[in-house]
Amino acid sequence: MLVVDDEPFNLEILTEHLQDAGYEVVSAEDGAAAWDVLSADRRFDTILLDRMMPRMDGMALLARLKQQPELSEVPVIMQTAVGAAENVREGLAAGAYYYLIKPFQRDMLLAIVAAAVSSSKERRQLEAQIAEHVSGYQLLQHGMFRFRTLIEARQLTLLLSQTCPDPRRVALGLSELLVNAVEHGNLGISYSEKTRLLQQGRWQEEVETRLTDARYAARVVSAEFLREDGAVRFTIRDEGDGFDWKPFLEFAPERAFDPHGRGISMARMLSFDSVEYQGRGNLVVARVKTH
Repeated sequence: MLVVDDEPFNLEILTEHLQDAGYEVVSAEDGAAAWDVLSADRRFDTILLDRMMPRMDGMALLARLKQQPELSEVPVIMQTAVGAAENVREGLAAGAYYYLIKPFQRDMLLAIVAAAVSSSKERRQLEAQIAEHVSGYQLLQHGMFRFRTLIEARQLTLLLSQTCPDPRRVALGLSELLVNAVEHGNLGISYSEKTRLLQQGRWQEEVETRLTDARYAARVVSAEFLREDGAVRFTIRDEGDGFDWKPFLEFAPERAFDPHGRGISMARMLSFDSVEYQGRGNLVVARVKTH
């Protein structure tokens, strides 16, 4: 991790908390120093970035990161004492999808960092797996699939993303929709429950427990792939009770400080040309243009 903050005390506390949690930490006292670090080493899993700093502030550094192909997809956690919606919205628009407000609590810091690092590792893992496979899947015209678990969701992500012209672009968004269908759909884990479970480090454990619970064990997710004229279409249906999906199509500033809740909006912005939820929210249709 790269931690950037112009306050020595903040830098010391952040570094201590993160090292105690097992992270390898490199620190920088402002954006200019951070850019020097990144120019020499671009292998960071995430960047924890203060917004207000001398020489080069957080927004200026973020803009530079997004201009560099090797750094543009590294998750950035913007830490700020300014909680106004317009400031958060500005950061989200610039690509800071994780936020930490000062003064922070240790548990929330670690939950946000864990979410960002997990996103970074999942992206790299999917990219490596996609690169290893010689794809014949772009010949696939139609397919029907059923699955139950998160492992199966990720296996299906690897397969279906390769039906698209740019598998790397589609993979993370498709994974998000398939995983959501398991955890929030079939297993009924609510938004507030996931927040609490992530803070406690018990999310994976709860998913595994519910997969064997008689109330959920028979539920499956169905996924259909169809190649249309000029596009591919993914239709994903779970057997849960549905949810109010409308607030999640856009990434709202009030959710920026949570360790999750950005997946649907990011999938819509970055992975697909359209994402449409239907009915009560347990059916979603995503499309990718092929030309």
